[in-house]
Amino acid sequence: MKVYISADIEGTAGITHWDEADRNNPAYPEFREEMTREVVAACEGAIAAGATDILIKDAHDSGRNIYVNQLPECARIVRGWSGHPYSMVQELDESFDALVLVGYHSRAGAEGNPLAHTMSLNVAEMRINGEPASEFMLHTYAAATLGVPVAFVSGDEGLCADVRKVNPKIGIYATSRGVGPSTVSVSPARAQRGIREGVNTALQEDLASMKIRLPNAFTLQIKYTNPVNAYQASFYPGAKHLGDRTIGFETGDFFEVMRAVKFTLRD
Repeated sequence: MKVYISADIEGTAGITHWDEADRNNPAYPEFREEMTREVVAACEGAIAAGATDILIKDAHDSGRNIYVNQLPECARIVRGWSGHPYSMVQELDESFDALVLVGYHSRAGAEGNPLAHTMSLNVAEMRINGEPASEFMLHTYAAATLGVPVAFVSGDEGLCADVRKVNPKIGIYATSRGVGPSTVSVSPARAQRGIREGVNTALQEDLASMKIRLPNAFTLQIKYTNPVNAYQASFYPGAKHLGDRTIGFETGDFFEVMRAVKFTLRD
């Protein structure tokens, strides 16, 4: 079994403030360690389920957060950012049996996590075919273009509820619940055990049942926090300035959605 793990930090156990996700802040090392431990737990669950090849994408901020010396021997890791439109699942291809998302978080505009966002803090809200879009949705759709199912997701309760709506067969583990600017979180030890057991169980289920059916066409809308970003992004080929800080883009190919996201969110 060949498994891809994409790891973020804002959905890890205990994290509550942006300082804790910032590599230049004294609070960061504690949550860098927790991100690493949750990834290792996911690896251990995958190995127990029969995985012999695991590729990990360090998908938070710099892409250089995970302590690589803690990874199992069968794991490889993608660090940094190539600029490929698949972003948080860079190097994913049709050869993988499953995608696992660890430490993910609620979408921009949601209140399930004080660190909720979608790809950039410049985004007030993103929608695909009228539905609010999270990083989970973007990368699940990207994986679906390759025929790869998402088998398991860990993160805050709000995200897990969204996962259930997409496909209730996908395994989930909720690490925390946002309450305004605070969180109610399980302990790191419990989160790691839940992720380990959840990944193990999910990868032994019928992976085909976790696949999603992609729409035939896609309408992307991005509402920015700053109105000048919408004006600038409207010059991306095929994009339209819809007013109210929002651009629109239509295509029949989800890769083009990801390419548009990549280039219209550039600072």
